[in-house]
Amino acid sequence: MKTLYKFSAFIILTLFLSCQQSSGTITFYESHEPKKQNAPFSDAVEVNGMLFLAGQIGMDHSVRKVVPGGIKAETKQTIENIKAVLEHHDSSLDRVVKCMVILSDINDFAAFNEVYTQYFPNKPARTTFAAAGLAANAKIEIEVIAIK
Repeated sequence: MKTLYKFSAFIILTLFLSCQQSSGTITFYESHEPKKQNAPFSDAVEVNGMLFLAGQIGMDHSVRKVVPGGIKAETKQTIENIKAVLEHHDSSLDRVVKCMVILSDINDFAAFNEVYTQYFPNKPARTTFAAAGLAANAKIEIEVIAIK
């Protein structure tokens, strides 16, 4: 019975310590883009040195319009927007560990991938799917998780 108590105490202590290590501060960041300051979401949320970015589309933020030129141009702008948010929070594309890609048309997959592979040579984990009706009639939206 004494061994059982010691084992139970060990398990409780282990659980307590693991909770202490995983319970970090959560920081919700407003956008660094002045025109997005009142958005109803955070551009980035930081937890335990990880950055969770809101989805980005191929919008030129200076004019608040999706860039012309189709899926390749939008993919490039989308990733440049992600890059800007990451740099604003002291991270970079090479620190991205997970991408979620949403295409408005799955037939754009090959063209999107041509651009994507130029920016992500580390090959982060990725999920890609198609959905109708992206914001601003965009052809692509990408969200990422990165390490600071």
